[in-house]
Amino acid sequence: MTSADKSISSSRPVWVVLLSGCLILCLAFGVRSSYGLFVKPISDELNWGREVLAFSLALQNLLWGAAQPFAGMVADRYGAGRVLVLSALIYAGGIILGAMDYSPIASHLGPGFFVGIGLSGTTFGVVLAVIGRSVSEEKRSLALGIATASASLGQFLIIPFGSSLLQSFGWQDALLILAGLLMLIVPAAYFLRGGSSASDHLAISESPSPENSLSMVDVLKEASRHRGYWLLIAGFFVCGFHLAFITVHFPSYAIDKGLAPEVGAWTLALVGLANIFGSYTAGALGGAYRKKYLLSGIYLARSVAILAFILIPASTVSFLVFGFVMGLLWLSTVPLTSGLVAQIFGPKYMGTLFGFVFFSHQVGSFIGVWLGGVLYDSTQSYDLVWWASIFLGVFAAMVHWPITDQPLRRFSQTA
Repeated sequence: MTSADKSISSSRPVWVVLLSGCLILCLAFGVRSSYGLFVKPISDELNWGREVLAFSLALQNLLWGAAQPFAGMVADRYGAGRVLVLSALIYAGGIILGAMDYSPIASHLGPGFFVGIGLSGTTFGVVLAVIGRSVSEEKRSLALGIATASASLGQFLIIPFGSSLLQSFGWQDALLILAGLLMLIVPAAYFLRGGSSASDHLAISESPSPENSLSMVDVLKEASRHRGYWLLIAGFFVCGFHLAFITVHFPSYAIDKGLAPEVGAWTLALVGLANIFGSYTAGALGGAYRKKYLLSGIYLARSVAILAFILIPASTVSFLVFGFVMGLLWLSTVPLTSGLVAQIFGPKYMGTLFGFVFFSHQVGSFIGVWLGGVLYDSTQSYDLVWWASIFLGVFAAMVHWPITDQPLRRFSQTA
C-alpha cells in the first residue's frame, strides 16, 4: 500500500465507503425494482392499459441512462456526495408526483422523467466509481461484486415489502412510503463525498508520467477509438433489455399464466437473493479470470435459461426456479463490465466512461419495457419479447468474446 493509500484509508476507511455505497444501492435498486408490482393494479384501476405505465417506466430507464454519464462527470469533478443527495430528492419527488396525480402526463413526468434522473445519480455510475477508486487494483473486482450484490439485496428485501404495502394500503400509499424510505440515502451519501482528485494518487506512481495529466476529453477521445469499448456498449444493451423487461412485466406475466400475484413478486425477490451470490461470485472470478469470457458465458446462459422457461409449462415451481437461475446471472454482468472499463482505462474517469456504457444498457431497458407493453396490448402475449431476449443473449455472448482487454499504456497504473 502506498502512502496515498494509507492517507485515504485513515481519513475514510474502505469498509465505511463500501458499506455506505451498498446501502445506497440497496435502497435505490430495491425501490426501483418494486415498480413492476404496480403495473397491473394501477393500469386496471385507472383503465390505462399496460402500455401507458410501461412507457413511463421505459422513459425512466432511458432518462436514467441518458443522465448517467453527466451524473458521473459531475461526481468525478465536484464530489459524489452532492450528486447523491440531490438525486435522492429528485427520485423521491418523482415517485410522489406519480402517486398524487392520476394522469398519464404525471406518470411520464414522475415515475418516468424525475425517477429516471434520480436513479442516474444514486446507482452504479456514481457509487461504483467511488468504490473503485477506494480499493487497490487487486481487490477492485471483488469490491465491485459486493456492491453490485447489495443492489440485489435491496430487490430481495424491498419487493416483498412493497407487495405487503400494496396489499395493506393500496398502490398510492405504498408508493409514498417507498419514497420516504429513499431518504436514508442522504446520511449515507456523507461517506461517499469527494471527487476523483483523491484517487488520482492511486492511479499514479511515485514518478509522474504523461498519462496522469490526461483530461476527461482526452480519455473520452481515447475510448471512442477503442473497439473493445464499443463492444462493451453493444453487449450491455442486451443486459438492459433482459433486466428491464423481466422486472416490469414479470408480475403481470405470472398473473396471465393463472398464478397468484404473490408468485411474480416472490420470483423477483428470489432473483434478488440469488444475485447476491451471483454478483459476488462474478466479482471474485473477475479477479482471477478474463472478464470478457465470463461475460460471454453469462449472456449465453441467460439465453438457455429463458428458452427452457418458455418451453416448460408454467407453474409456481418453474417460475421460482427461473427466478433463482436468472438471479445468478442478473447483475453479475455489472462488476465485470465496470471492472473492464477500469482495467482498460484506469479508475480516474471510471464514473464517466461507465456512464456511457450504462446509457446503452438503459436504451436496451427502454426498448425491453416499452416493447413488452406494446406487444402485449396488440397480441395479448409476451412470447415475441421472450424470443427476442433469447436471440439478443446469443448476440451479446458473441460480441464480448473478441474484446481487447489489455490496459492501455497511457492509462496504466503502477501504484
